Amino acid sequence: MSKLLKLFLVFSIFSLYLNASPEIGQGILEKKLQKGCSISIADLASKHKQKEWKELKDSGKLRVELQKFEPKLKAISDKELPDVFDFLYEYASDSGLFPSCGS
Repeated sequence: MSKLLKLFLVFSIFSLYLNASPEIGQGILEKKLQKGCSISIADLASKHKQKEWKELKDSGKLRVELQKFEPKLKAISDKELPDVFDFLYEYASDSGLFPSCGS
C-alpha cells in the first residue's frame, strides 16, 4: 500500500509540471518579443476574446495570428505553444484580467 501511495504522489506531482501555465506563457512571450516590437504582451493578449483565442488554437492558426500582430516575434516552439495559449486565453479582452509585471 505504501508503494502505491508513493507512486500516486510521484505521478500527481509530475502531472503538475505537464500542465500549461499562463505564467510560463508570459515569460516565453516576454523573451520572444524583441526590443522595438510595436506591441506589449498585454496588448497582444487583449486582441481577441477567450473564445477567439481558443478557436485559433483549435484550428492550428495561433502562430500565424501572433505573427500577424507582431512580425518581429521570435518563433514559438510546439512545446511552448500551450503555455503561450494559456497566457493569451487567461488575459484575453473579455477576461477582466491584466497581467502583472514580473509575475
